[in-house]
Amino acid sequence: MGIRFNRRKFLICGSAAVGGSLLLKACSSGEEKPVATNNQQGYKVAIALPGVSTDKAWNQSGSEGVELAKRKLGVETASVEQVSQSDQMQVLSNFARRGSNLVFAHGGQFDAAIEQVAPQFPNTFFIGVNGAVSGSNFGSLRLNHLQASYLCGIIAASMSKSNNIAYIAGQKFKATEEELRGIELGAKSVKPEIKVSSTFTGDWNDIAKAKEATLALVSSGADVVYQWLDIASAAVLQTASEKGVYAFGNTIDQFNLAPKAVLTSAVKRLDLAIAYLTELGVQGKLKGEVYKLGLERPDILYLGKFNQVVSQDIKAKIDSTTKDIVSNKINFAQCREGSQETICIK
Repeated sequence: MGIRFNRRKFLICGSAAVGGSLLLKACSSGEEKPVATNNQQGYKVAIALPGVSTDKAWNQSGSEGVELAKRKLGVETASVEQVSQSDQMQVLSNFARRGSNLVFAHGGQFDAAIEQVAPQFPNTFFIGVNGAVSGSNFGSLRLNHLQASYLCGIIAASMSKSNNIAYIAGQKFKATEEELRGIELGAKSVKPEIKVSSTFTGDWNDIAKAKEATLALVSSGADVVYQWLDIASAAVLQTASEKGVYAFGNTIDQFNLAPKAVLTSAVKRLDLAIAYLTELGVQGKLKGEVYKLGLERPDILYLGKFNQVVSQDIKAKIDSTTKDIVSNKINFAQCREGSQETICIK
């Protein structure tokens, strides 16, 4: 995928570029050479990934997005993997200093860094994937996680025998909160009294934490688990399978990771969404706003392969509900429940 930067070397080289260090000369050679570049447009796109590009989940989808943009549009691409919270600002700044026209920060956890870095580099446009920020030269790309999780909530409640379902994610921020709310609304539309538990492991890739969280939720009575993790997602699905409970895949179709447990997957074609925003960037049409794509784009957001235990009646319910969401017969809007701001069905 274009230039793949070693994270440590990229950070050192970025510091050298700022400070005029002799390291700068050393940084011009070695592993930072392009792979099969095609720079017809002269447009440079970069992506900062919080995990590894081979996780078969969130980070892989981002990596595939810039690769698709390269094939489709002929842009030059670069990436850095495993960007920690403490390195976010430096990585984003380094991309801008290297002349990137468009920088994707692949995760809502990058929002604060984008807000601080973007004003310093007005010639670079920054996009927070899964973010909630916008400004003169930065915006966000959000798939409508709530719409997909609402559908999964219907399935979860329909399949649950204990009336107790659960949600596991790596971090708590706007996108994961919306996804959790979708699960709740969908499940309660079937069984108003169903219990929905949630836990945030604090790490998208920690397999041990993911397994521990899954076991704890199952021990508390949950018999359906919806997860949103990266490398650790497989641990949740396989643990659910071992314990004889159901689960959901996320981001890519993860049915084959645990075919006995996975009911379906909330498939989010971030590769197509990233390529779409890159095309807007090449055309000079990007705006400082939150681009939110939902079920109205069935090529980008949809449910994956269904487990054979999901009945035709449930599938028919999902089809009709999807049509109602797209036609705005079912509409989600901000509301208050007690003293809290949340999302309700309007």
